[in-house]
Amino acid sequence: MAKFKKLPKNSVKLLKRTLKYFAPYKMSILISLIAMAVVAATTGASAYLIKPALDDIFINKNSEYLMLIPFAYFLLVLAKGAGRYSQNYFMTFCGLKVLEQLRNELFDKIICLPLKFYEEQQVGMLMSRVVNDVAEIRGSLPAVVKGIRQFLTMVALLFVVFYQDPYLATWAVLVLPLALFPFIHFGRKLRKLGKKNQVLISAMTIFLQEKFSGIRVVKAFANEEGEKAGFRVENSRIARLALKQTIVGQMSSPIMELIGATGIGLVIWYGGSQVIAGQQTAGTFFSFVAALVMLYDPVKELTSANNSLQKALAGAERVFEILDSPEIVVEQDGTQILEEVHEVSFNDVTFSYDKTGQPALKNININIKEGEKVAIVGPSGAGKTTFVNLVPRFYEQQEGQILINGIDSRSLTLKSLRKNVAIVSQDAFLFDTTIADNIAYSSEGCSKEAIENAAKAAFAHEFISEFPNGYDTVVGERGVRLSGGQKQRLTIARALLKDAPLLILDEATSALDSESEKVVQQALENLMKDRTSLVIAHRLSTIITADRILVMKNGAVVDEGTHESLLANSSLYQRLYTLQFESHEELL
Repeated sequence: MAKFKKLPKNSVKLLKRTLKYFAPYKMSILISLIAMAVVAATTGASAYLIKPALDDIFINKNSEYLMLIPFAYFLLVLAKGAGRYSQNYFMTFCGLKVLEQLRNELFDKIICLPLKFYEEQQVGMLMSRVVNDVAEIRGSLPAVVKGIRQFLTMVALLFVVFYQDPYLATWAVLVLPLALFPFIHFGRKLRKLGKKNQVLISAMTIFLQEKFSGIRVVKAFANEEGEKAGFRVENSRIARLALKQTIVGQMSSPIMELIGATGIGLVIWYGGSQVIAGQQTAGTFFSFVAALVMLYDPVKELTSANNSLQKALAGAERVFEILDSPEIVVEQDGTQILEEVHEVSFNDVTFSYDKTGQPALKNININIKEGEKVAIVGPSGAGKTTFVNLVPRFYEQQEGQILINGIDSRSLTLKSLRKNVAIVSQDAFLFDTTIADNIAYSSEGCSKEAIENAAKAAFAHEFISEFPNGYDTVVGERGVRLSGGQKQRLTIARALLKDAPLLILDEATSALDSESEKVVQQALENLMKDRTSLVIAHRLSTIITADRILVMKNGAVVDEGTHESLLANSSLYQRLYTLQFESHEELL
């Protein structure tokens, strides 16, 4: 599997890159910041209220304060609750919108990447990047805002403690710099563990996607126990790493409490002696202690916010590896629009899947006229599928030109080019939706009548009508609820409805039994009528009537002509024909 080029890990740059996605929601962020300031101010005010509560109510017996202070405390709690709710709501709103945008951007890029990219990656890994990694980024701004809120709360509480007793406050906060150790040390560790966790979740997604997709093979080999053991290994790796994350994440809290206890212990010793000596009132002292206790809490929460931020940045690294990598580029589009296909020409085309490997196609020179039916035959690995895959630009040739109506195919827009090409391959892929939706895939706005006409021409209408829900029948993942012949007829109906002038058939009947092949072949004849057709044939009997047959070997066209001329003059075609028909006679 190809590795992504890793981007620089500079946390500040990565954070700036991530926070740019929150820029469109400035108003929501502003409201959240105002709410955050309210929470910080009310926290400090709550600590300050302890002084008049003790001194004026419990010591001085002031009945007026007995009415005012509880009411003031109630208002502070109400304001604090409203502020916290507003902040959390608007931060969640921003996070969800960014989550939506990032997933859209990531999917938009991945879906437009060339086929070569998909051949080098695992589907489960891509799914994990879109679902899991992006979800982690959602917490980046809330983590930053939470950190700012805790900082402002610290400022408000510091004001209270310094206002009450500057000398004692100075000694109390001397221990705060020690809090930087868990903040930085555990933050770095969590970043690394977060990245590992995303990799392991991706591996788990790959494992599940592969095993569930290949469930028939698993059951055919009675290997359920083996797969259970394999899953337990993957699951155990995630559990062990999650435990490490918990240990690292929770270690910061007791350390912060120990640092706080040291400061509070000094305050109680010194402040208590002052109260005993009559140099300070009990209310002032307890208000000071309350503010100090509250002060250490946001310091702890800062560490928690940093932990969340590091997890978010770990997810961001993996997402931006795809979005920002200069090596992962979408298919290059042309500018000219293709309206119809009159001629397809290969001029000295050479193509290799690997730049350092042997060419899969070598110096191909072929001209295909409008309405011509051209068949392609040859042994396995001859380059037949590669040849037809270059026409819709699933791959780009390294040398030569492919001209459509005399225009280099690379100059055409991909959409207009591919809209003019219909493909039916041996892999009859259907989406997990209704039969009607599968037939009408990408054919927007087509009528029910048009769908049924396409199905009738593909000899599919009869079996579709037998289902209780008819055209509204859901076919299951990859069409699992249908037989091979039924799936293939639906893909032919889909191609018929597309009504493209250029048709590519890539061994469309090779995986079918004789009875199904006969029906599908009739449907294919309807499909090829009045169209330019490129047909890769596994069974030579299906292409005897082709206008021209290309015989390929080792990436080159070694012979071409009609069936009769090739039987007379092409030794390779003669051998293929003899092997196939002798085998057929033996079966009879």
